[in-house]
Amino acid sequence: MRILISNDDGYLAPGINALAEALAPIADIVVVAPDSNRSGASNSLSLDRPLSVQRAANGFYFVNGTPSDCVHVALTAVLDAKPDLVVSGINNGPNMGDDTLYSGTVAAATEGFLFGIPSIAFSQGAYGWEHIEDAARHARDLIQRYYESLPRPCLWNVNIPNRPYEQLGAVAATRLGRRHQSEPVIKAQDPRGRDIYWIGPPGACKDAGEGTDFHALANGKTSITPLQIDLTHTSQLSALAKALA
Repeated sequence: MRILISNDDGYLAPGINALAEALAPIADIVVVAPDSNRSGASNSLSLDRPLSVQRAANGFYFVNGTPSDCVHVALTAVLDAKPDLVVSGINNGPNMGDDTLYSGTVAAATEGFLFGIPSIAFSQGAYGWEHIEDAARHARDLIQRYYESLPRPCLWNVNIPNRPYEQLGAVAATRLGRRHQSEPVIKAQDPRGRDIYWIGPPGACKDAGEGTDFHALANGKTSITPLQIDLTHTSQLSALAKALA
């Protein structure tokens, strides 16, 4: 099996290093990741400047661009053969509910999906990297258990509780939950007295009921949410067509 690994926390992040170490015994891996933290980059591509690809001492490639840039460049320029799987993460913190729209971790996997490759985004359920090696072992287990039965292509969003490996057996098929709107921006001043603004923290959960990714994590289960790209609001399409007729 050939696996392309990327992330949004950067090629030096503990999550991608743990994931690469866990997957190396079962696959030929190539790591192509951002040169620095690009959290919240979503699916953006860098179209206003050229990108450079460099190789670190450990063999990882790093790119001065977004997670989507990394996977796009890897698939169209770096790799000499199409990978069997694209894996992103493991992210420092969760990517659940509405947050998946902003997530660079999910975006890297989405880019692989757009190229017709089964793709999985892995995140931890809490910040801080606690039990990251355990999460990586669990991610490897999930790939070994489900890879052969994955739809071709597919896009999975996986969130793993920050728990010891022995407590990571339970897995749930989930849908995305919902959050309330984000908290207001935080206003401050720079050293020259100019107003600056920090994006505020995410809002509280609005829909975290049974069947959601939030509910699974709260109950100690790994959530697996299958995602799709089609944003068409199909239930409004016929009404719109009638209004335009």
